[in-house]
Amino acid sequence: MGITILATIFVFSLIVFIHEFGHFITAKMTGMRVDEFAIGFGPKVCGYRRGETLYTLRAVPLGGFNRIAGMTEEEPLDERSFLNKPIRSRLLVIAAGAFMNFVLAIIIIWGLMATVGTVSVSNEPVVGTTIADSAAAKADMQEGDRIVSIGGTEISTWNDISKAVEAHRGDVVTIVVNRAGNDMNLDMIPQVDNQSGRAMLGVTPQMTYQSHGFFESAWLSVKRTGEICKLMIVGIYDMIVGTQHADLAGPIGIAQLAGQVASVGFANLLMFTAFLSINLGILNLLPVPLLDGGYIIMLLLEGVMHRRFSKQVLYYIQMVGMAILGSLFLFAMFQDISRF
Repeated sequence: MGITILATIFVFSLIVFIHEFGHFITAKMTGMRVDEFAIGFGPKVCGYRRGETLYTLRAVPLGGFNRIAGMTEEEPLDERSFLNKPIRSRLLVIAAGAFMNFVLAIIIIWGLMATVGTVSVSNEPVVGTTIADSAAAKADMQEGDRIVSIGGTEISTWNDISKAVEAHRGDVVTIVVNRAGNDMNLDMIPQVDNQSGRAMLGVTPQMTYQSHGFFESAWLSVKRTGEICKLMIVGIYDMIVGTQHADLAGPIGIAQLAGQVASVGFANLLMFTAFLSINLGILNLLPVPLLDGGYIIMLLLEGVMHRRFSKQVLYYIQMVGMAILGSLFLFAMFQDISRF
């Protein structure tokens, strides 16, 4: 439990701090007044004022915010207010949060590639490791075993394993493995994973590690970040059109994943942080009211119309955004709870 709490605080604090810092630094660059830059939310624990900005630490270290002057027409507006700045300046400030999340991911992946290297996962049906107390471990499946067949189904690639195992959920299945040139029969009952709900043997594929130079790692980190972005965008699109099951993780699910990843090693936690930072960046750019992407769309429309939205229109837009985000949050929380 302790490692889960610490890992969750580390991940959320880092990605939210970087996101808010993007808004903060660009607001300063464009001449806006930032009244407060906060880490966390809830009651203020301590604060330090430098110049016109109050820097505070809040009681719950799982978020953060900027209080930029003049974000709404209800506030007193002057030449340094957000709403009185050119549209290009406001667009820069709004987009900078997500941009910094992508930068954070690139920096983390760059560092990991330069120090740890990259891991290539083999698609050959050869066992890399067996998980302790799993069905495979209890049946004495060993590293280096090549899985030949599962319940009579021939296995050619690692990807064939999941489908073949799922067909024998809860049943005793005979798995033929080739060990040192000899075929052996291993009988086991696939176990159901609590997180995914899938039947599993409890084995991982073989992996090879490759080191990279400093500058090569820089290019590879940008490329890897782009690949992850593409996969996430395609996944979101597939969930929206219904071609893929909507599988979302809320705060509970993310915290649980952070604890599991942290227990494997700090490098894995850093990679998880990079992945989540990219996820936050993409989600914030979705054209949904109350998200940065929704705000960007409104600013672009304001530029086309040459006038601001009325208070009534803004009210209805915000209500729609709250309904969408509230529904997604409840759905994610329901999925988190159902996994337990």
